[in-house]
Order: sequence, then structure tokens, then C-alpha cells
Amino acid sequence: MVGKNILIVDDEAPIREMIAVALEMAGYDCMEAENTQQAHALIVDRKPDLILLDWMLPGTSGIELARRLKRDELTDDIPIIMLTAKGEEDNKIQGLEVGADDYITKPFSPRELVARLKAVLRRAAPSDGEAPIEVGGLLLDPISHRVTIDGKPAEMGPTEYRLLQFFMTHQERAYTRGQLLDQVWGGNVYVEERTVDVHIRRLRKALGEVYENLVQTVRGTGYRFSTKN
Repeated sequence: MVGKNILIVDDEAPIREMIAVALEMAGYDCMEAENTQQAHALIVDRKPDLILLDWMLPGTSGIELARRLKRDELTDDIPIIMLTAKGEEDNKIQGLEVGADDYITKPFSPRELVARLKAVLRRAAPSDGEAPIEVGGLLLDPISHRVTIDGKPAEMGPTEYRLLQFFMTHQERAYTRGQLLDQVWGGNVYVEERTVDVHIRRLRKALGEVYENLVQTVRGTGYRFSTKN
């Protein structure tokens, strides 16, 4: 659990600071955002391990951001704990209905927050997050950071590796070049969309004749990884 990256979203700086101090003392890394726009940019770029999200925020509310994140396949697996001054039952139910994993009512003690956060992270931890991914004779091992094809090492650069890992964990869905840039390069990196095409070509070359067809061009959209023709 230690070393997990937590995003704190609250428009009150003293509250963010209090939470950050408590979490950093418990061994977590923290990022901060004061509104949903800042939060979404950090989520796309850094993909935190958990989001502490204030219910009431200026502009778009925390509950709206939670709903948006849970509807998007790229972010729906990030655990969310809602921070709220509202103790009424219907608000808590609404938070859980949009997909929040837990809620905590202000004021709260740092110890309670850390305990709840640990519990949510434990529940959310995938048991096979580090398990190798295999499609036919194509094997990607996240622990050793190696790709093998029919048992032989495949030579590819770090960007091609990240592209392949994203594709193999998000099969059978088409992604635009913009979505791939966000997920593989990071939302705050300014790269031409056509750069994606260059790396797709390199990835196909690294996969060789047998497996290059797994990375399919979707006309008018972008690319998808599929075992179907």
C-alpha cells in the first residue's frame, strides 16, 4: 500500500494540506487539485491509485466528476472516496450509486481517513495486476517488462511496450489517437497525434508477420487490439 499515489480534490487549501500531511506521514504520495478541471487533467496524466473527492466543488461538482470517471472505461477502476459535510443518508446513497467506493463525513480524524483509505485500496487491489498477459503465442510480462513471441524475446522500445500493454489490457475496443496519447504518453505531454501512427508501425514491425494483424486500424477512428478479423 505504501507508495500509492493519492489525488486530493478539495477547494479548501487548509483541508487539502491537512489530508496531505496525514497521508504522507502514512507513506503515501499525494497530488492536489482545487477543482474538477485540475483533477481530471491529473487523472488522465498520472492515473492516481485512489481519489479523495470533495462533494461540493466550484463549477462541476465532485459527484458529477465521480459519475464521469465511472462511466469511462479508462478511469472506472480508480477507487473514489467522497468527502462530504453532508451526513444525510440520501447523499451518501447517491454517492455510492454513482460508483464511489466509500464516503467520509467532515470533520474527520486523520487516523480514520487513513484507515478507510487503506480498506478501499485493499478491496480495489487486483489479485492478478502483475500477472502475465497472453494472446496466442504473444506474452507480455509486467514484472520483468518483457515481451516474448512464441517463446523468443521481442525487441521493442519503451513506448511500443506501453502501447502493447495498454492494448492487451483493453482488447476489442477502438481508441482514437487522442485517447492513446492520453493513456500511453500522458495527458500533459504535447505530441502530434500522427506520432501515434509512427509507433503503431514500429509496434507492428516488432510483433512480426504472425501477430502484427492484432493491432488493427479502425477507419475514421483510430486503432484497436483484436483477435477477430
